Amino acid sequence: MPGAGTAKFFETLSFDDCNYTAVILAGGDGARLSSFSREAYGYHLPKQFCPLFEGKTLLEQTMHRVSLLVPRSQTLTVLNRAHRQFYSPLLNGTATSNLLIQPDNRGTATAILCALLRLVETGRTGTVAIFPSDHYVSDDSAFMLHVATALRAVGRSPQLTVLLGIAPDSPEAEYGWIEPGSPLALPNAGIGKISRIRRFLEKPSPEVARELYDRNYLWNSFVLIANATTLLSLIARALPGLYSAFSDVRPFLGGAAEHEILRTIYPQLRSEDFSARVLAEFPAEFSVLPVNGVSWSDLGDPKRVIAAISDRGRRILGGNQNVTRSQPFAITGAQEQPGRSKAYQDHR
Repeated sequence: MPGAGTAKFFETLSFDDCNYTAVILAGGDGARLSSFSREAYGYHLPKQFCPLFEGKTLLEQTMHRVSLLVPRSQTLTVLNRAHRQFYSPLLNGTATSNLLIQPDNRGTATAILCALLRLVETGRTGTVAIFPSDHYVSDDSAFMLHVATALRAVGRSPQLTVLLGIAPDSPEAEYGWIEPGSPLALPNAGIGKISRIRRFLEKPSPEVARELYDRNYLWNSFVLIANATTLLSLIARALPGLYSAFSDVRPFLGGAAEHEILRTIYPQLRSEDFSARVLAEFPAEFSVLPVNGVSWSDLGDPKRVIAAISDRGRRILGGNQNVTRSQPFAITGAQEQPGRSKAYQDHR
């Protein structure tokens, strides 16, 4: 439950403050955890569809978290058609206008670009918050309070593009890191101080990770808040070929023929990683808001997941607060869960 300060802040949000859009990225294949999911469930289950905590999938938990600030009617979930048997039970009843079904996984840059083009073509050109669907967050309300701060800042300064950075509790070599720069002179929009970014460092060596940890660098959560048209322009600069590949199909996005049209261009696309091709190329175009009071993990390594599960709820591995959980968490994929177990059981 949110604290009094968090609840009060949410109460002050006006209708205009809530008139944002959100994008949830749920089309990844979860290759890094394939050995873990096969061991736990008997078949490969992409991470976002794993019910790791309290029987809820990571995608369901992400959707709930996002809905604290952005209505589901204003949230677009990006999926991979190859995962239909996994997402259909979870999203039954969701309007098709709130789903973007990619024919194949072509990386995070392609997913973000396609989602932004869909938003712009359907008239939503304002501020958007982009969320991975496969991360652990200890306190949803506190985390979304930081998102609200970034949304307000970008709403007032549309040239800003803000990432949420996590204060680390270990020199994790498998994460992306952010070197913060000088603070920006912005009107107070909530909590925390937004700073420029000097550079990104993706999966450094253990020795470099220790140095980054000692220098108080931040983990990159990959939660991104930006003006939709500003971010589109940045992607066009970083990946002009990918951007132009969508030029002829833009008018069809959001329409009845969307999926068939996307099927004609996706086979021609290379997989493009947003961190490597956009963030790393243009670090000065991004800024960072540190997240305080929240533990976070991307659960991208079997050892981190196993460590979290074996800890039986006292602590989740990752993040800077070592937040105590009130309930234990455990793998429950082999148990019957109403509304989704049939899909899991059918594909064991």
